[in-house]
Amino acid sequence: MSTVNYGSLPFAQAIDYFRRKTNVTTERWNDLWRDNHNIGFMVAGALKDDLLNDFRQAVDTAIAEGKSIGWFKTQFQHIKQTHGWDHTGDATWRSNIIYNTNMRQSYNAGRYEQLQQFDYWEYQHGDSQQPRPLHLSWHGLLLPKSDPFWQTHFPANGWGCKCKVRGRSSQWVARKNLEVNTSPKIERFEWTDKVTGEIHLIPKGIDPGFDYAPKQATRKKELAKIAKNKSDALK
Repeated sequence: MSTVNYGSLPFAQAIDYFRRKTNVTTERWNDLWRDNHNIGFMVAGALKDDLLNDFRQAVDTAIAEGKSIGWFKTQFQHIKQTHGWDHTGDATWRSNIIYNTNMRQSYNAGRYEQLQQFDYWEYQHGDSQQPRPLHLSWHGLLLPKSDPFWQTHFPANGWGCKCKVRGRSSQWVARKNLEVNTSPKIERFEWTDKVTGEIHLIPKGIDPGFDYAPKQATRKKELAKIAKNKSDALK
């Protein structure tokens, strides 16, 4: 997996977003679903509080100090050996997933806060070597920041997605003589959780669980949602 460039990281909004999260022990990657990630930190299969907390500290340091993936891989090995954690998947793959997903979404959440000052947002496709066709088709899409599209399509829109959003002022749009686009029609597909049998409707072009905007959440409301989801799972 290629190295991720997080630009101006660290910055206050990204750090604050991550530090507001509550640790949530989970067995599977989708036990914490969609926007629950805005308030919960998890590592699939990390079922002990001290194990999860050590991962949290490592991710926090990576975000706050701009640590590299190489540094995080060393931390990953140390943490799993300390706790005797028998994780699924190759160690390189797991450390990449934990690092890249948390770094990207914290960065994107920080950008979401920063972009509030702009009237319009423009979708920018990333530099993936194998671009997703729909992500590429959204490149240059210019919509008001209030458009519902951004609540499901604000990057990242999948594992390894490098897409971004740029803020555009009304003055900039007028100066460039640009027309604001019409909100795209969102088509969805059915995705079935093979363990629970639950069926989710996912926007096409987005990986399951990524159809949400990474942003600061209402803590009390979101914690209650997490608690309810965990309770329902035990029934």
